[in-house]
Amino acid sequence: KMKGFSLYLVLVVHVLFHCIFSVHGGEEILSVCLDGKHHKESPGPEAELFDTCSPWKTRSCCTNETAFLTHQDGVNGAYNFNYNHCGIMSDKCRRHFNEDSCFYECSPNMGPWIVDVESSYRNQKFEDVPLCRSECVDWWADCKDELTCKNNWSVGWNWTSGVNECPSGAECKKFSEYFTGAVDLCENIYPRDFKVPSNDSAPCMVMWFEGENPNDEVSRYYAKEKGLCCGSNKLNYVSYIFIIILATFSKFLTEIY
Repeated sequence: KMKGFSLYLVLVVHVLFHCIFSVHGGEEILSVCLDGKHHKESPGPEAELFDTCSPWKTRSCCTNETAFLTHQDGVNGAYNFNYNHCGIMSDKCRRHFNEDSCFYECSPNMGPWIVDVESSYRNQKFEDVPLCRSECVDWWADCKDELTCKNNWSVGWNWTSGVNECPSGAECKKFSEYFTGAVDLCENIYPRDFKVPSNDSAPCMVMWFEGENPNDEVSRYYAKEKGLCCGSNKLNYVSYIFIIILATFSKFLTEIY
């Protein structure tokens, strides 16, 4: 009987350890690359990164070649995307789209928001990344008077020529006629990529920085909130439940045996 009880305890401890370990996980999720067309397999340093991609050169998911491609237009770009589909986009507006492209290609901080997708050019994307309202305000200020023919740039283009063109019947109008403001632009031009926190004090991502990457701590914060790493409160709560169960059954079986 005691042998059976001992085996039971070993089994319970094993299950407890497995559950806690699988929930806690390591910190790998805090430094990963998307599985996409131009992404590296894992983050690493680059000797240099072109223009607005430069903040990520110490730990990047993109090569310098990819960084260069993100700044090109049409067939010369990374995805044949034509930003000048309604006339020449101003440099100040284009810079924000370059920053967005660099963020997508180069950032190693997307782990907590990665989801699997079925696509011809990627197997993963990020979804609902908390982007700082200040980023959106600047983006909006520099682009609201530019011209476009769509409020959803992810789908619905005419690709017959090999680059994106406005679909039939779409009218070139100012951004301010397709979007209601800064938050609408950020959350809907590429639907579900970004979610602007309603609480301005909530941790949020930036697409441009100098020096150390401030997004590292933001990624860590949300990974803990989601119970993906780093000993979050949610993880401790799960652990406590299993410990209580283990203690209860141990006491019960001890009394029996």
